[in-house]
Amino acid sequence: MDPVLAEIYRTVFDAAPYVIAAYGLLWVGLGGYVFFVLHRLSGVEREIAVLEESVARRS
Repeated sequence: MDPVLAEIYRTVFDAAPYVIAAYGLLWVGLGGYVFFVLHRLSGVEREIAVLEESVARRS
């Protein structure tokens, strides 16, 4: 094998755990963000339902 390619492959394989960890953190962060948005959305939907009931009672 070409020594230059061997050096490149060694560098890539040495960095692989860090790349995998970075992608893992990215997915965990994205999942947390989606959970947060869905949780807030359900709260907003409940507030809208209460407001609709209040408007319906006043009409």
